[in-house]
Amino acid sequence: MSNLSEKELSSLNELLSEEELLVKKFQMLASHANDPTVRSEMEELSRRHQSHFNKLYNHLG
Repeated sequence: MSNLSEKELSSLNELLSEEELLVKKFQMLASHANDPTVRSEMEELSRRHQSHFNKLYNHLG
């Protein structure tokens, strides 16, 4: 595990929570979108935030 301070760990935890929420929100929006273009954009945004989540998570280990 990285030698992160308590403040850094707390910040990472908060960012992970925010990214996770964004992934879920964009997935939900994509599932409700009738327009294929909008659906595709929402899915791309969800994937982008999942990538952010994964990168942040990797800093923990």
